[in-house]
Amino acid sequence: MPFNRSSAFTTAARAFGCAALVTFALVSPAHADEEADDARDEQPPEAMSTIGGERLGRPGTQVDRGDDAPALPDDLTSRSWIVADAETGDVLAAHNAHWPLAPASTLKMLFADTVLPRFERDETYRAEPEHFEEMGEGSSAVGIADGQTYTVEDLWHGVFLASGNDAVYALTAMNGGKERTVAQMNERAEELQANDTHVVNPDGYDAEGQLSSAYDLTLFARSGMQNSDFREYVSTPRAEFPGSGEGEDRESYEIQSTNRLLVGAPGLDRYEGLAGVKNGYTSTAGHTFTGVAERDGRVLLVTALAPDDDDPLAVYRESAALLDWGFAAEGLVEPVGELVPPLSETPDSDGGEDGEESDGDDGKNGGQEAGLHGAAGSDGGAVSGLLVLGVTAAGLVVLAAGAYVFHRRHPLPALSQLSALRPGRRRDDAPRE
Repeated sequence: MPFNRSSAFTTAARAFGCAALVTFALVSPAHADEEADDARDEQPPEAMSTIGGERLGRPGTQVDRGDDAPALPDDLTSRSWIVADAETGDVLAAHNAHWPLAPASTLKMLFADTVLPRFERDETYRAEPEHFEEMGEGSSAVGIADGQTYTVEDLWHGVFLASGNDAVYALTAMNGGKERTVAQMNERAEELQANDTHVVNPDGYDAEGQLSSAYDLTLFARSGMQNSDFREYVSTPRAEFPGSGEGEDRESYEIQSTNRLLVGAPGLDRYEGLAGVKNGYTSTAGHTFTGVAERDGRVLLVTALAPDDDDPLAVYRESAALLDWGFAAEGLVEPVGELVPPLSETPDSDGGEDGEESDGDDGKNGGQEAGLHGAAGSDGGAVSGLLVLGVTAAGLVVLAAGAYVFHRRHPLPALSQLSALRPGRRRDDAPRE
């Protein structure tokens, strides 16, 4: 049954603003699935993918601690998790890393990594009812109103802050529709070697066969964070979203990020140094989260999926504990695997020299599509910039630090030397519109 975007909801969104939207997106079930409890009782496959290392394909916890290394947190209940060094790609520890599970809205990272480079942030979109006919019943929404016009920047705020499925479908309409966008997302996942992932819809709403893994979601975050717009959106704690009206009379309301480690919550402190990335929830997936944080010049990625605890904050507490462990374990653990580079950046790849376009591409984004499939440092290795955005105690976005490379054999360049961003993606020093 398609989601009914009633005028009553749009009016409520404008009336209640941030608080109503954040609560709805954080705790409302996206799909009342009677088989959710059975799914939570499933065990990981005995044999899983070994991309990134043989140990990552084993069920259970994988860690190689030295004598002086801290112990992993003893209260972890997530069905699957991973903590990795974003700069080197080293996987410091993992638990069922390649278990294919329902991803919920963390899949929006792949959606953004695929679609975001295709549109300038000041391009405009006009909402039409038919664009939202395939939205799932009970979807989280930022409050897009039929007939109103929004910028692409507005829509990405809706995607990342309010986890709005309506914003996803608006961008999907701009991108040529659901079928085309899903095909591009699956193609992008294949390019990133995220082989546990199968996309059925662009927003992460529960669907038969829609799966990803902690490993793959971490790849999506690492890839997305190379794009300066992506970094900005995922680290933004709050923004104004357009409401009704025209011109100077148009109203707006504040939306706040549903990422509780970014903005905090009653009973949960904001995680210092966190710069995104994305949280999610559905009744089948449970609570899911991928985050990136910087401390003392070191950048870590963490993904946690479906803690046993029904507390919606449990996934954040476990992710924070894993980040704390990862920072404390620096130099005291041996990697159990690695985050692999995209296929086009592996030594035996042809590098995607011709910049092939996706099926059905009209050619408008040919340069950007080429950028999705190729990058080169001066020695032919893949070198990409990653500026980590932090948040001050007052909740304002500031530039924190960071940069990373895909291959451990490449030294981390100084920030001023990071000029080899992927073709077609906005450089960090590009003028803002």
